[in-house]
Amino acid sequence: MIRVTENLTSVRLELENAAELASRNPDESTLIAVSKRHSVDAIREAVGANQRHFGENFVAEGVSKIEALADPSLVWHFIGAIQSNKTRAIATHFDWVHTVDRIKIARRLSEQRPEELPPLQVCLQVNIDNEPQKAGVNVDAALSLAQQVHELPRLQLRGLMCLPRPRVTLDEQRQPFARMHALAATIRQYVADVDQLSMGMSADTRAAILEGSTMVRVGTAIFGARPETQHQNLKE
Repeated sequence: MIRVTENLTSVRLELENAAELASRNPDESTLIAVSKRHSVDAIREAVGANQRHFGENFVAEGVSKIEALADPSLVWHFIGAIQSNKTRAIATHFDWVHTVDRIKIARRLSEQRPEELPPLQVCLQVNIDNEPQKAGVNVDAALSLAQQVHELPRLQLRGLMCLPRPRVTLDEQRQPFARMHALAATIRQYVADVDQLSMGMSADTRAAILEGSTMVRVGTAIFGARPETQHQNLKE
């Protein structure tokens, strides 16, 4: 049996320890509980343990959970790949999007964000290791994309996100995050609202915090291994 409440306590302690090591206030980093392929009941337990930020990778699954919980105190982050035919659902239901990597998608999200909602908060996904098989804007093109996204009326560009390739040691893990920190500082000279770095998951949280992460995305350490589902189209 997965003990979500106990796991959350352990993850929060790890974040506090990492912040202390980095001489940072723990409140500077938001924990996003990655709830993809986990049940609404598991999310409810996390909510009962005062978790408010949740991340989903699949549009239909995420929307169904948002509607099932119907809790305005929760903040929903879309952290999966974005297909053009899914932008309306994302723009309508989510509060944050971490995976904008091209202007076409950004324009659709802006055009489809309902007027009665506040601007959609977005991060640019950066391919920090320049991996050909991975999504994300190249480092050299990130500033140009940031400036274009900043001009869109229904989006607010808030930061950068990355998924670096796995590394073993703490020093190795810190390297791509340090490059992200420097890139964010450059972009902030042109887009003042860029104040977030979405970096770090279960295996490299400490390295991310040391390099200035303000949002960490943790799933397995909170909810356990992801169950296989028969009803979810995992390609969406």
